[in-house]
Amino acid sequence: MLGCKPLSPARESFFKVAIGAFTVYYGLRLTWISVNGSFLQILKQLLVAVVALMLGKLTGRLLHLQKFSNRLGQAARERIVAATNHKPSPGDGFKACAVLFCAAPLGILGAVQDGLTSPGYFYPLVVKGVMDGLATFGFVGIFGWGVVLAALPVLAFQGSITLVCQHVIEPFLRTRDLVDPVNAAGGLVVFSVALVVLEIKRIELADYLPALAFAPLLAWVSR
Repeated sequence: MLGCKPLSPARESFFKVAIGAFTVYYGLRLTWISVNGSFLQILKQLLVAVVALMLGKLTGRLLHLQKFSNRLGQAARERIVAATNHKPSPGDGFKACAVLFCAAPLGILGAVQDGLTSPGYFYPLVVKGVMDGLATFGFVGIFGWGVVLAALPVLAFQGSITLVCQHVIEPFLRTRDLVDPVNAAGGLVVFSVALVVLEIKRIELADYLPALAFAPLLAWVSR
C-alpha cells in the first residue's frame, strides 16, 4: 500500500496553534458582526446568546447529542484500529472517514452559518476542511488514497444543510429580523471549538447545537 509520511511533532503543533487561532478569530468575529445598536442593546444581544448556549447545552444533554456523536466517532475509530491489524479494503477507509468527518459538530455548525449569512460565512467550514485534510493525510498510510473519496459524502451532507438554511430557514428568520441572534450564538460555539483544538478545555460541542434554535426564540420573546 502506498504510504504517507506522518507530520512531525513540530508541524503538528504548528497546525494545531494556527487552526486554534483562526477559530478564535472567526468565531468572535461572527459574534461581533452579529450584534449592533447601543451599548445596552449589544449587552442584551450578548446575554441572549449566552442564555441560548446554556439552554442549548441542557437540551443537548437531554437529547444525548454528544453521546451520539461520540458513538459515531468511536465506531469509525474501531474500524481504523481494526484496519491496522489486517489488510483493509478501500471501502473500509471510505466508510470510516466519512462517518468520522460527518460526526464532527463543527461541520453542522459551519454549514448552518454558511447558509444563514450573505455572503456565506464559510470560514468555520474552511477550518473544518483543513482539520479533515490533515486527518486524511494520516489515514492514507492505513487505507491508501481511496480515503480521499470520503470527502464526497461529507460535502453532500454539509451542502444539504447549507442549502436548507439558505433557501428555507434564512428567509423565514430574515423577515422577522432573527438571523443575527443565531449567528451571535453560533460564533460563540465556533470560538469554543478553539478551546478543544488547543486542548485548553474539553467541551461537549454537539450538546450546544440546540442553542442555534434557542437564540432566535429568546430574541423574539425578549422584544
